[in-house]
Amino acid sequence: MNVNGRPVRVDAGSSILDACRAGGVEIPTICHGPTMTPANACRVCVVEVEGSRALVPSCSRPAEEGMEINTDSDRVQMSRKVILELLGSATELDRSNASILTWLEKAGADTARFGPPEGPKTRHSPRPGHHDTVPIDNAASVHEPVKIEDDLYVRDYSRCILCYRCVDACGIEHQNTFAIAVAGRGFDARISTEFDVALPDSACVYCGNCITVCPTGALTGKVEFDMREEGSWDESAQEVTRTVCSYCGVGCNLDVHTQDGRIVKVDSPHDHDVTLGNLCIKGRFGWTYVQSGRND
Repeated sequence: MNVNGRPVRVDAGSSILDACRAGGVEIPTICHGPTMTPANACRVCVVEVEGSRALVPSCSRPAEEGMEINTDSDRVQMSRKVILELLGSATELDRSNASILTWLEKAGADTARFGPPEGPKTRHSPRPGHHDTVPIDNAASVHEPVKIEDDLYVRDYSRCILCYRCVDACGIEHQNTFAIAVAGRGFDARISTEFDVALPDSACVYCGNCITVCPTGALTGKVEFDMREEGSWDESAQEVTRTVCSYCGVGCNLDVHTQDGRIVKVDSPHDHDVTLGNLCIKGRFGWTYVQSGRND
């Protein structure tokens, strides 16, 4: 197969995205996760395949012998630009992910082109005889209040693009807890807990695996969120140390992120054959005791 006129060879079962990356061509992806089944939700990764009427999502389309793939045609560029503009106009992408901001700039996307963001979505109160409106947990609303219900992580759905990665990670892909799902339909579609209960009252086991797959910062660790709010979060000043979790004998690898001599985040490498990037509540959040005696 050829990618932008250059021959590329990949193993059987590889996707077009794999082939493009093997050929040194970087394709923007948002809903695609390296350890998850493609959701085909964002469509940012579309490419042009000779003989295909429509642009195809490179993350899920299998690579085939003899394919002629164009990743940078005028058609692809226009599609990618419009998709990024729609995502940027419906959500807050200003600090969510450095790669997304790079793609916005490279595509020349104007996130204000489709008008100013809407205010919070509302629904009628279910109480008989009352016609007041109350805010709902709507992922498409850029002004929705941040949800802080515990000391572990924060939900800021004003940054959610409904990529479904958190739903899949909580469900059949990884955790099988099914604490979160897509609620509502159409413009009212949003990420929610079962029966829209508060997170501590849901089936959530606080593994934080939804955080590690979220591409936009809609789900963030509480420590990282607080540091970003105060302006002290600095990834360039952080060191990452690979170690093994000491809580049990499974052998999960941990990547411990430290800044100014303090632990600020713990995650796990996606290519680790034990975790595939996943951890339990102890591995991801059970490190505060290390700093319990410090006064600074």
